[in-house]
Amino acid sequence: MKTKTNSTTRSIVLAALFLALAFVLPMVTGHVPQVGNMLCPMHFPILLCGFVLGGPWGLAVGFVAPLLRSVLFGMPPMFPIAISMAFELAAYGLVSGLVWRKVKHTLPMMYAALVTAMVAGRLVWGAVRFVLAGLTGSSFPFSAFLSGALLLSPMHISEPTRRTPTSYAVSCLKNKLMIANNSEQPRATADIIGRTTTLHKRAL
Repeated sequence: MKTKTNSTTRSIVLAALFLALAFVLPMVTGHVPQVGNMLCPMHFPILLCGFVLGGPWGLAVGFVAPLLRSVLFGMPPMFPIAISMAFELAAYGLVSGLVWRKVKHTLPMMYAALVTAMVAGRLVWGAVRFVLAGLTGSSFPFSAFLSGALLLSPMHISEPTRRTPTSYAVSCLKNKLMIANNSEQPRATADIIGRTTTLHKRAL
């Protein structure tokens, strides 16, 4: 009985630690634009929580983290970003924990569990965004899902903690436009940026 109580206490303490990291890490990377513009570190503690504590704990911490952070700090915005992100992170924590418990604890299997969890999380994110779009009468086209959930997921993952809907990919294109102002094709570059920005706004 005492061992079981100690195990539960340990799990609660570690879950609180991972939740705190999910709150703090975006603030830390936000002061480093080169890092903060490229990724959202809130996902890392949730994946670790799934690995260390198991799927159920990862699901609980992942679901609570973005919602509670939105209430306390105002970021990410509650609707629709924090809501869809809650389901996404819950999938990260659940799948990483379940897969890690079923495979051998080797480096290749660890990467396999991470990739599986990330793909599952992005698919859940896309499904939730589609449902929320239907409830609000807005549109969420399949092209936006491909852009946000699959094709640009390493860069789009930064969106939930940013105050503007411009992703790292669009920022790179804007930098290229500044260089292109002295070249022969500034209009073509501007047109590419316009189409890319429109696509990302639709994804949001």
